[in-house]
Amino acid sequence: MTRRNGLIAAAVVLVAALVTWWLWPSDNAKTLPRSAAGPYQVRLSVSGGSPRPGDNTVDLDITDQHGNAATPDRVSVEPAMPQMGHALPPSTAAAVTPGHYRATVTLPMPGQWEIAVRLSGAPGSGSATFSVQAN
Repeated sequence: MTRRNGLIAAAVVLVAALVTWWLWPSDNAKTLPRSAAGPYQVRLSVSGGSPRPGDNTVDLDITDQHGNAATPDRVSVEPAMPQMGHALPPSTAAAVTPGHYRATVTLPMPGQWEIAVRLSGAPGSGSATFSVQAN
């Protein structure tokens, strides 16, 4: 094999690897970084991948500052689109398991949305805001 053929073969393998990585199925949930909310840590993920206009299921993983599952008494989510002046009423998130809550968030139009998560319980209260792009 000549040097040129070897380089072509290497390039083909590299392109195949990149295409495979790009097309590989994901877990179908877009998870945002963990954020502090008073005495809690919150991670928000959107089921089905990226948010879209209409109803979206959001999952909230809530821990204390040490990483242990936390069970606040009240958890709500409130979407807003500040650049357009849209604010929607809050939805109550339901406990699925200790430290895991789920809510439905309706985004009426595509664009940049902010989802505020508000929590309260015996350790105190707090809020975290997550930016999402609905397509």
